[in-house]
Amino acid sequence: IGAEGPFAALMQQNYHRSSPVKAIRAMAPGAEVVWRMGDYVADAVNQAKKADVVIVFATKWSTEGLDQADFSLPHGQDALIEAVAAANPRTIVVLETGNPVDMPWLDKTAAVLEAWYPGARGGEAIVALAIDEGAKHRPDRIATTATRAGNGFRLDGKKSFVLHGHVADMSIVAAKTDGGITLFAVPKDANGLTADPRRLVDSSLASHVTLDGVEVDADAVIGEVDAGGDILDVLLAATRTGAAAEMVGVGQGAMDMTVNYLKERKQFGKLIGEFQPLQHRAAHLYGEMEVARATVMKAQQLLDEGSEGAKLMVSVAKAKAGRAANLAVREGVQMHGGIGMTDEYDIGLYMKRDRALQEFMGDVNFHTDQVARAHGY
Repeated sequence: IGAEGPFAALMQQNYHRSSPVKAIRAMAPGAEVVWRMGDYVADAVNQAKKADVVIVFATKWSTEGLDQADFSLPHGQDALIEAVAAANPRTIVVLETGNPVDMPWLDKTAAVLEAWYPGARGGEAIVALAIDEGAKHRPDRIATTATRAGNGFRLDGKKSFVLHGHVADMSIVAAKTDGGITLFAVPKDANGLTADPRRLVDSSLASHVTLDGVEVDADAVIGEVDAGGDILDVLLAATRTGAAAEMVGVGQGAMDMTVNYLKERKQFGKLIGEFQPLQHRAAHLYGEMEVARATVMKAQQLLDEGSEGAKLMVSVAKAKAGRAANLAVREGVQMHGGIGMTDEYDIGLYMKRDRALQEFMGDVNFHTDQVARAHGY
């Protein structure tokens, strides 16, 4: 039984089915293993009464070490565990959390286990996304192949623009299988995996990653074979929204620096901010940044709600934030004049970061096209 609430349950459903549940079925081929989401307590209790053993996967997805006012499990999971344990004393709870939690049901369960994912949520481990294979973000053009080999798969192909690929403890690799796209968790020490880091315009590092006969076990599959597209969509939506949010921050930082400069720099005996043409440009930039901020916040809201319209709004946000941030850095350099072109002055750093973020997970043209296609153009 997966105990997490509605949207988080949707996000984790494929993961649970393909990892512990699949492993249990493999270890006990003669057993009937039934999976249920925990959103409906009555259904979970009925299943528990019929079962020989019940395993509840309880989760609390929050930053490891984050100060918390409440140590209870969210979304009514404690009540679910209480009800299931009352229906079947052979109930085992698997805790998936990077933080301590209260366990009011402890003496009513047969055992409590902790599923620990070392560092991935605590900043101790680095996970890279290896999706793109060309100069532009095109997740629908994956040529890397995964062919069955023994008890697992053999991965062959090349990935580009893999952020932190040279230091990642694990890479999530998208590859073609017989019936679609499959995602694989590939450890950094896998034989045949090499990463060639390159310095980007903003001084960050991204790698060209080569997979030359990389062999992974079947349990490296994230989700189901041939069904990685849905999980990939979730990953891309989250990373695109994160990039759009950072672009709003980049644009805001550049705009704030520029507006302050307009209030300080004097020319012809007056502050340059008193000249109406510059006021018009600053006002226009402010309006564009506010619209960009609104689209990003709406995309975040729809993602949190699990809305069907989230994918469209994410593309709207990435496109709008891209245009607004680019306007902010260009206006910043122009209104600063000659010093804006020097590395010694920080406005140029915003322009370089904007340039890298423009390409990350799809540029303005890519996401504008996504919006147009969604509306039938």
